[in-house]
Amino acid sequence: MFFNIVIFLFSCFLIIFSSRIIIDALQRLTYRLGWKEFIVAFFAASVGAVIPELFIGIRSALKGVPELALGSIVGQNVILFTFSVAICTFILKEIVVESRTVRAGATFALFAVILPFIFLWDGVLSRFDGILLVFMCLFYIFWLFSKKDHFLKDYKGPFPKTSLLREGMTIFFGFLFVVLSAEGIIYAAQNVSDYLGVSMTLFGLFAVGLGVALPETFFSMALAAKGHSWMILGGLLGSIAFSSTLVLGTVAIISPIEIVDLSSLRTAQFFLISGGFFLLLFVRTHNKITRKEAWFLFGVYLLFLLFEFVILR
Repeated sequence: MFFNIVIFLFSCFLIIFSSRIIIDALQRLTYRLGWKEFIVAFFAASVGAVIPELFIGIRSALKGVPELALGSIVGQNVILFTFSVAICTFILKEIVVESRTVRAGATFALFAVILPFIFLWDGVLSRFDGILLVFMCLFYIFWLFSKKDHFLKDYKGPFPKTSLLREGMTIFFGFLFVVLSAEGIIYAAQNVSDYLGVSMTLFGLFAVGLGVALPETFFSMALAAKGHSWMILGGLLGSIAFSSTLVLGTVAIISPIEIVDLSSLRTAQFFLISGGFFLLLFVRTHNKITRKEAWFLFGVYLLFLLFEFVILR
């Protein structure tokens, strides 16, 4: 048991470290290629952050435990909608949302987290459901890149000119470490969940969901500390949308997700949709998130933990 916990914690640390390497390398690479500010933010904040979830999801599907991916995605998204946004708001005092794209992204992110639960109404996320989710992701990407005003502003990042080969090798080894981390997380999750007598869905909801949410949360906190508020919500909402569509859809296509007992997800589903709804409400009403609203979102996350641990007990 102790050995499995050590493997799990080390794998979570390694996946956080590897994700940080990939995100930084993607930023330097896109800057080196002379891409616009929006493209840099898109790859670094959204695509880079969802990589760990994607690899964990694919490996869990190939190993016959796709429900682990479902639990981790739901757990991660609850954290990103509530805890992560709240912490970044505390650092910045308030997050001003001037971009109409970000406000629209909040609407899509909420729709993206609701859609899998609609498909799961019969207890199965089928391959066809997975194809629809991936299609929704492609539609979201097409919509983002169809906005011509996204490509007007040059990115003035702090990154010096660097070698394309060097950054390519850095990204390659970053992916390699992510794959190894995913293997360790899934191996330990299977053993620890069996030992504790809890479902893989529930274990993914708490332990794995927290592990995969940390890289994006730390990245957003770093952006908040530097005053880059324009990237924070865009990155968080992009990660939520991609994980709920691309990642979950890919997992379902590889191995349909069948949940015999949905009770372990009911509370998480309620708090996930509630957190997304209130975040969208705050963003839409006055185009910003204040500290008072951040405390409300933080309280939603604390209630989520309290209710889930009561159920678990």
